[in-house]
Amino acid sequence: MHKKKRSFAASLIGAVMRLHGRLPLGYHYFWGRFFSWLMGSVLRYRRDVVITNLSRSFPNKKYHEIKALAREFYARLGRIAAEVFWFSACRGEKGVERFRRSGLVRTADTSVINSLLDQSRSVIVFSGHTGNWELLGGFFNAPVGEPFHTSPEDIAVVYHGLSDGTWGQVFEDNRTALVAHTAFDGYVESGQILRFALRHRDRTMVYVFPNDQAPYRGATPHEVGTFMNQPTRGMAGGANLASRLGMAIAYMRWTVTPEGCYDVSYDLITPDASSMPVEDIMRKYYDLLEADINAQPQNYLWSHKRWK
Repeated sequence: MHKKKRSFAASLIGAVMRLHGRLPLGYHYFWGRFFSWLMGSVLRYRRDVVITNLSRSFPNKKYHEIKALAREFYARLGRIAAEVFWFSACRGEKGVERFRRSGLVRTADTSVINSLLDQSRSVIVFSGHTGNWELLGGFFNAPVGEPFHTSPEDIAVVYHGLSDGTWGQVFEDNRTALVAHTAFDGYVESGQILRFALRHRDRTMVYVFPNDQAPYRGATPHEVGTFMNQPTRGMAGGANLASRLGMAIAYMRWTVTPEGCYDVSYDLITPDASSMPVEDIMRKYYDLLEADINAQPQNYLWSHKRWK
């Protein structure tokens, strides 16, 4: 795997995280509960954003129900932070086995993706900010369950770089922990994905797109319509790319289990994006995401400024 040069600060932070991450997952969940209380009740991290997003998304809920959802969200945020630290130490072949034994992410059904790969059709997988999106850069290569019919070098995960360069380097390195020992070189900044896809158009690839952010600066906004009871603008870059190159598009579903782990499954949006209008692709994606949010409201990143 090709590594970009890390700053001293990023290298130091990453080393501390990996050292701390060697402790058991249960220990991390313990301090994660304190973290969730600190963020939600003391620092009140983006609490106004959280309450506003929840209130507008669930207009029929009473205020005490909205507050209860906010508490559940901060509890999830604490677990996500704990999993990020623990995941940082899942490196090398032993790290992959550690991850698999944990049962943290279980691939419930890969048949949708594998049937497309078996037809030599590249796939774009849309994912929202549900489950633990910080694990996306690696777990595709270590699924617990039926494996994907592909290899690490044929998987690309698209990301948008953070404004803080140091933390951007830390998270980039951490998100790909599981594949740090492989030939994986597919962690691609969103501004480079077209060039990357054209360069690999003769290969059967899987592209993972987190796709529920508000439009980035410089991105072409797409009018989604109503999503979670609110007028919404999104980005259709992934759908346009799939349409241009005749790729399939699938939706990734993260379901939180009663134990607090994740079952991941996939729904087919279209086997050939060139035969489906981009507007219909985006509408189907947001309909699937909205159904999942309604089923598990706490399982979404309510602190990001999705609606601006």
